[in-house]
Amino acid sequence: MTAPATTPTHPLLDAHAGVLDEIRQALASRGWYSRYPESPSPRVYGESAAADGLAAHEAHLNTAYAVLSTQPTDGSVVGSEVSPYGPTLGVTYPALDVDAGLAAARAAMPAWRDAGPQVRAAVCVEIVDRINRRSFEIANAVMHTSGQPFVMSFQAGGPHAQDRAIEAIAAGLVEQERVPTSVVWEKPGRDREGNPAPTRMQKDYRLVPRGVALVIGCNTFPTWNAYPGIFASLVTGNAVVVKPHPRAVLPLAISVEVAREVLVEAGFDAALVQLAPEADGQGLARTLAERDEVAIIDYTGGPTFGAWLEESAAAHGTLVYTEKAGLNSIVVDSTDDLRGMLGNLAFSLTLYSGQMCTAPQNVYVPEGGIDTDEGHLGFDELGDRLAAAVGRLTGDDAKAVELLGATVNDQVRSNADSLASIAEDAGGRVVLDSRRVPHPAWPDAVVRAPGLVAVDVAREDVYTQECFGPVGFLIRTASTEQSLAQLADTVREHGAMTAAVYSTSEAVLDAARDAAAEGGVALSENLTGQIFVNQTAAFSDFHGTGANPAANAAYTDAAFVANRFRVITSRRHV
Repeated sequence: MTAPATTPTHPLLDAHAGVLDEIRQALASRGWYSRYPESPSPRVYGESAAADGLAAHEAHLNTAYAVLSTQPTDGSVVGSEVSPYGPTLGVTYPALDVDAGLAAARAAMPAWRDAGPQVRAAVCVEIVDRINRRSFEIANAVMHTSGQPFVMSFQAGGPHAQDRAIEAIAAGLVEQERVPTSVVWEKPGRDREGNPAPTRMQKDYRLVPRGVALVIGCNTFPTWNAYPGIFASLVTGNAVVVKPHPRAVLPLAISVEVAREVLVEAGFDAALVQLAPEADGQGLARTLAERDEVAIIDYTGGPTFGAWLEESAAAHGTLVYTEKAGLNSIVVDSTDDLRGMLGNLAFSLTLYSGQMCTAPQNVYVPEGGIDTDEGHLGFDELGDRLAAAVGRLTGDDAKAVELLGATVNDQVRSNADSLASIAEDAGGRVVLDSRRVPHPAWPDAVVRAPGLVAVDVAREDVYTQECFGPVGFLIRTASTEQSLAQLADTVREHGAMTAAVYSTSEAVLDAARDAAAEGGVALSENLTGQIFVNQTAAFSDFHGTGANPAANAAYTDAAFVANRFRVITSRRHV
């Protein structure tokens, strides 16, 4: 028998009780749900929202981010952000006193723990709502730290990231609510005389957080990749230290500022969320990861440090959730909508210059070509048609830059410059060179359209290396069967966040589903419209699977949240 639970009370719980019901249901149904409109239209966010957001962003430039000086600080400042579009941001941030900051985080946790999951969820929803009000400000910060074009910065850095935050809150809340607060446990039995004498016990279940959580941010998607970990840990009772990428601090500084403001207003300690900025090359992530106070780590970034975290930090009992690099693959077998397929592939290759963890890199095509609604196309013909589709999409410089954005670092630019040498070394051909596109508003931005290199399937040494950025490989295989086998093998060995297949054959689609399951990667089938392999929808699509080397976690499944808290039982005879 479950005893009645004490109903938690808090003004924000009263304000957001309906929202909590909505997001519980959305998580269960996995249908479409979005709390925050993705359109930056003034009809949605207000006539002055864009101008106000830009002004707020510009007010940060060449100044000290003084509002975070309420954190424990060692007295020094850091800040070296330079926009991929050219300008130096000039923002400086107070460096966190690690010892004092971690001590403050731990001291703040008991009251947060005792508030209970519903109150924590309501406070977290309020934080995300307040972040949403600053979406235009954050969009400018994301644009000028990641190089994303503005609309993408607004959508991915704003409402889409915020929806993922709400999803993590919902998932954490639901998992905690599976555990009752108190039960009377009764085991049937008899006394020495044989009369019914059940054993009765009162059992109370207390949810406790694991400890301080560390979120290590990335350069390309500073908010989208950080929010799930931040809010999954917060809603389950943990304090969070946010360590941004040194070249993408501002979007997370704004987010942390909002979180601290709401926590104080709600009666909790601001130390539950702290920012740990660092100078480029300082190595603060490793320092924090090795601290005994840190019990949970969320990481998005390169595979080398991610592997170290998975092995070294996890060996010390720290929970580690990683998203790293992978080889996203597409198998082309046949299509009944060639125009739609080419347009969809061209957009997927072009968006943000391929600088997405979900962007396709390897496109497998049988050497005999494919059947289409426009007739049979040979391997080379398909490559040329795809190149032409990319060329049409990116041919107008002013329009192209709004899809491509700016390249985020020198490695991406080097990859884009290397197509000719890759093709020569691999005995392949450059199907489409990566064109440098002048930006009409930002002359110092290095903008690159995607390029394509055709290689033989035997050259695994070439296409099984991640070539991050606007580089794609058109891989000639003996058959669709070999294409699917290569997809499964490369994903299993090297990892992938996405995979896709184009075929008019149900047998091939069934085989593709088996290959994706074997490799442990999510599969998109015959995308020809306005949904692209790069995209995942909060509350419906799982981002990553945790079943291949690209990531050991998924946004947002039960495994992503359930181990962030533990259950402590106390029991006694009734």
